[in-house]
Amino acid sequence: MVSLSVHLLSLPSSPSLRSRLQSNPLSSPAAASCSAPSFLLPRPRRLVVADRSRTKRSKMPAAIPPEVADGLAHDLVSAAVTAGVALALLRFFEELAKRGVFEQKLNRKLVHITIGMVFLLFWPLFSSGSYAPFLAAVAPGINIIRMLLLGLGVMKNEAMVKSMSRYGDYRELLKGPLYYATTITFATSVFWRTSPIAIALICNLCAGDGLADIVGRRLGKEKLPYNPNKSYAGSIAMALAGFLASIGYMHYFQTFGFIEESWSLAFGFLVVSVTAALVESHPISSHLDDNLTVPLTSFLVGSLVF
Repeated sequence: MVSLSVHLLSLPSSPSLRSRLQSNPLSSPAAASCSAPSFLLPRPRRLVVADRSRTKRSKMPAAIPPEVADGLAHDLVSAAVTAGVALALLRFFEELAKRGVFEQKLNRKLVHITIGMVFLLFWPLFSSGSYAPFLAAVAPGINIIRMLLLGLGVMKNEAMVKSMSRYGDYRELLKGPLYYATTITFATSVFWRTSPIAIALICNLCAGDGLADIVGRRLGKEKLPYNPNKSYAGSIAMALAGFLASIGYMHYFQTFGFIEESWSLAFGFLVVSVTAALVESHPISSHLDDNLTVPLTSFLVGSLVF
């Protein structure tokens, strides 16, 4: 009898039984709580939730690989790609103008809308280095030089003049097109992708002002009481296009972690777009050129609301 009880008491020390207990620690509550190793026990649910939230926050996509985050060579390549795409777009619209695919004024506005909007898409290619915004500004900076050379008559390019001017006069490039290129260069090199002011400047100048002319010419029968050259349809289209484009790029840059989207930021974009549309509809914009008054208004109002 004594030997039997001793034999029973010695069972837990048996290697085969101990291995079965360890392989199935939850077969009994007592065994799970007393004999199972701690690493086999399920984690508390509170810790799992914390891990999930931490994982969710870390899913922000990287604009470029971390190993080239400060690479000068990477930014030089990005600048070359960006400038190449911008020049290719200009060349594309030059060919359209040369072949008469679109009316001259419509072709001009398509250039006006497309160049700046596409240029913004390439900002995430660049690194976080201090020289990145200046290398990104090379593409619009080249256009500043081209506008000066063409507008002064030093360089000849009838197709480009036709695609970017109202009346086909090369001297027009020293006004609106030059202001356009200067605005984008300024927004890129000074504000860059972490500032909502840069988004407001480019989106209201490109999408807003561009759509205002296209919609106003086709649907603008009801003219504004203080400016018979502007319409309700054109001004509303400008405010909506500038605002929606700003919201789109706010979300686009937020996915790369450049800015943090919020309702207050969206409201700021709305204020800037509506104000820019009101200024563009005023007769003063016709005298000074809306490519100057719209970005200037966006800059001043954006500095107050952002």
